[in-house]
Amino acid sequence: MTNHFKPSTLLINDNIEKSDQFGAVVPPIYQNSLFTFDSWDDIELAFEDKINNAIYTRGNNPTVSTVEKKIAQLANGEKAKLFASGMAAVSAGMLHFLSYNDHIITLNNIYGPSISFINDFLIPKMNIQVTFVSGKDNDEIEKAIQPNTKLIYLESPSSVVFSLQDIRKVTQLARTNNIATIIDNTWCTPIYQKPLTMGVDLELHSCSKYLGGHSDIVSGVLIGSDKLISAICAREYELLGAKMAPVEAWYLLRSLRTLHLRMERHQSTAKKIAEFLYSHKKIKHVNYPGLDNFEQKSLVESQMSGVSGLMSFQLKTNHLPSIKSFFNHLELFQIGVSWGGHESLIYAPAISCIKEQPPEQFEKMGISLGDMRISVGLESSDDLITDLEQALSCIK
Repeated sequence: MTNHFKPSTLLINDNIEKSDQFGAVVPPIYQNSLFTFDSWDDIELAFEDKINNAIYTRGNNPTVSTVEKKIAQLANGEKAKLFASGMAAVSAGMLHFLSYNDHIITLNNIYGPSISFINDFLIPKMNIQVTFVSGKDNDEIEKAIQPNTKLIYLESPSSVVFSLQDIRKVTQLARTNNIATIIDNTWCTPIYQKPLTMGVDLELHSCSKYLGGHSDIVSGVLIGSDKLISAICAREYELLGAKMAPVEAWYLLRSLRTLHLRMERHQSTAKKIAEFLYSHKKIKHVNYPGLDNFEQKSLVESQMSGVSGLMSFQLKTNHLPSIKSFFNHLELFQIGVSWGGHESLIYAPAISCIKEQPPEQFEKMGISLGDMRISVGLESSDDLITDLEQALSCIK
């Protein structure tokens, strides 16, 4: 059926939600561990398609299923599966495509725990080989391909430095070589980037970030073809057991109604913040795809329809007491590791990266003590700029 409505309308009200027998304007929370049947024949019939029938909430739940259908529709995917965390989605996605002795190509700057999953789990337990690349040069990716390469794992824009990969070229290269592709699309959300339409096999999100948007849930999602997601449901999802709680799915449903509005506000405020930082004498560099002079601006315009509120910048000092003085004097920007919520946050990636990653990996990431990551929330842009200005004035 052709849908004639724009995505923002679909997030607020659509036929997916209009299935309640009482006509409830907000779908109910099916906080059940199991679902009962009238007869042997009924439950036997349900088991013939247990992926799509509500039998046990670890497999399928009506509240969770409602949200999955909405996310799949938003991302132009056929099917989606929600997980208990973003890392549950990451691990399930990677494990689906990889077997013992396989090779994976990924970026120097993907999400830190995703790197840890590769280094601390896939390599020692499955003898997986990995090649880390910058992702900015398609030739670099092509040269990294080996006979046993089974997966190219992308994140565009990437963590901390926010560099882009040419999604269309990478997926074309992957298909030519019979290699699967996964992309972490958390930064853009499906509002501003639709990788599945550019050939990616599997799109993933940490729903804890913009999709959730209120810093009150932890969740992840995989989106792709019906065949691929059903295969993951039958194996990695069900057997690893990282199911989404119905009540958290309901919170996520609430958040999706305002996603397009929140993303517009994050984007407009973040652009003002980035321009302020770029022109400030105590800032060495700003990494933000929304800046007019962003190095990969043409790629931004060709594969993204907007930008979000997460960026990084480098202070013009490596003097740790001065860096801490700036960091600790911020008042509106709270200190925290996550992002994508209504509140503005700051974090210094080196704090965790230097502890989590081996020295050679940390060096490849190109992160210094003076690199700051900020998540611009929904507060007034003037107030946020004032807060940054007073904190920067503490750097001597």
